Amino acid sequence: MTIATETRAWRYALVGTPNSGKTALFNALTGSRQKVANYPGVTVERKAGTFQTLSGHRIDLIDLPGTYSLRGRSPDEDVTRDAVLGRLAGETPPDLLLCVADATNLRVALRLVLELKRAGRPMLLILNMIDIARRRGVEIDLDKLSAELGIPVVTSTAVRRAGLDELLRRIDELATDGAGQVTASSWAPPSNADLRAAQREADRVIKSAVSEPARPDTLTGRVDAVLLHPVAGLVILLLVLFVMFQAVFAWARPVMDLITSGFDALGAATHSFLPEGLLQSFIQSGVISGVGSVIVFLPQIMIMFLFILLLEDVGYMSRAAFLMDRIMGGAGLHGRAFIPLLSSFACAIPGIMATRVIDNKRDRLTTILVAPLMTCSARIPVYTLLISAFIPDREIWGPIGLQGLVMFGLYAIGIASALAVSFVANHFFWRESATPPFMLELPDYKLPQLRSVAIALYTRVKAFLYRAGTTIFSMMVLIWFLASFPRPPLGATEPAIDYSLAAMIGRWIEPALAPIGFNWQISVALVPGMAAREVAVASLGTVYAIAGGDEAASQIGQKLAAEWSLATALALIAWYIFAPQCASTLAVIRRETGGWRWMFITFAYMLALAYIAAFITYRAAVALGWG
Repeated sequence: MTIATETRAWRYALVGTPNSGKTALFNALTGSRQKVANYPGVTVERKAGTFQTLSGHRIDLIDLPGTYSLRGRSPDEDVTRDAVLGRLAGETPPDLLLCVADATNLRVALRLVLELKRAGRPMLLILNMIDIARRRGVEIDLDKLSAELGIPVVTSTAVRRAGLDELLRRIDELATDGAGQVTASSWAPPSNADLRAAQREADRVIKSAVSEPARPDTLTGRVDAVLLHPVAGLVILLLVLFVMFQAVFAWARPVMDLITSGFDALGAATHSFLPEGLLQSFIQSGVISGVGSVIVFLPQIMIMFLFILLLEDVGYMSRAAFLMDRIMGGAGLHGRAFIPLLSSFACAIPGIMATRVIDNKRDRLTTILVAPLMTCSARIPVYTLLISAFIPDREIWGPIGLQGLVMFGLYAIGIASALAVSFVANHFFWRESATPPFMLELPDYKLPQLRSVAIALYTRVKAFLYRAGTTIFSMMVLIWFLASFPRPPLGATEPAIDYSLAAMIGRWIEPALAPIGFNWQISVALVPGMAAREVAVASLGTVYAIAGGDEAASQIGQKLAAEWSLATALALIAWYIFAPQCASTLAVIRRETGGWRWMFITFAYMLALAYIAAFITYRAAVALGWG
């Protein structure tokens, strides 16, 4: 047995089935002392954090991806298996496995525990959500369960500090006395027969140590009778999504106005304090106007993330996946693809990475290919700028705003296009067997845990601001330089930007984009916009600020409305529904698919769709007299 020392940092790993409350427990233990990265050599999200026990022992805690078995049928499960068995390159095996189980649903969790025991690592079983189990009349004999499994067992309510006292005390004891005895691993990939045998043993243990009420709580069943109804359930899902998109406009507007006023004041102060010249132009038109034109959309992005996080935490996401299975199945997508696709509303990168939960390789690849078509938060600045400039801000049916309705329509088009591309891929390109039946465990409903939601929201906001301060800022420096040099000749009568490198590049590209109604300013904005979609908005802000001065910098929407036709604006919106303008997403596709082939295929088909959609939209709008 290993004895703890004052300087020893223990390495513990959280492992368990999906929806067992692992993340909530991880957040409760580590708080803000956590970081998110990828495991070496694989794009599987790695959450790591630290905390100290009551006696001062430092615990390095790793949150492993949720799994039902160590068989390794997906990249997520591969990482969990390799971490448990000590096979990850550059990673030491965990000193202790903290196995988290949902106390209200022990059958699958105990089967995993029995499999984990064969790995030979010391274990502590944590029965999470014990308060919900007791409220339902479920009685668990902890001593009997511990004796049957041969490992210590504690209970917890991950999101309530009082419920963590016993767990923290036990972790402290283990860190003081030693995590436990490491034994030789006897694990081997289980066959279906092995899994059935393990499930029978888990059922025997449950029968011995767990007492179920004669009349179980059916609240979840009664709620599901409505939310999973084939008609009513879909209507409710559409209403939830509709409210989310309305909120993106209505709730964010006051904060956006406040941020806009702040950047306007900052720009005016810069103009007053700095002498006229290149430095003033760089700070005001390059940095403040460029980066500020993206930061202003942070409230809308936060609202989008907040809705998705709340839906996940309350347990509704898996119901939405179940409801969408029939619709998505008609397009050749697996029901499990709904959650990665819905996550892509926030950002395609975690959405693509979330496809690791899909076992079938063909279904996973199809989902990866169509995930970038979902309307991610990076498109929000583009859509909001154009909708605000060209769509009247008025209500049409009671509290329903026209701008929010248009935004909802753009999201609906993104969903429809993803289903259409999936249908074409599955019916004309793939030659594998049909999509397997959809099986998904539906977790119980629970109140969202505000601490976990707040930490997750903070992490995503920090990532957005980091991108604004790095990628977007560096692109703005480039755009400012291209738009400012060379300087206009003496006696020039046109705006200075017309003589710049940006104008030269834009006019060189313009002939290829003229058939879809794009001018040279749009052409030049699309090039750095390949780094991130938001950069196009910032680029337009910089270009028009340099061309039009202070007024254009603070009123970019009005400037576009005055110089562009409605047909051009609609064509640009159509372009952004499909355009592959996100280098990070393409890089993740390359890593997830293991090569360049599918990245180039994704880039090519999305670029072709973008051009065709913009061409049709522009020509139709011109024919209607909007050009």
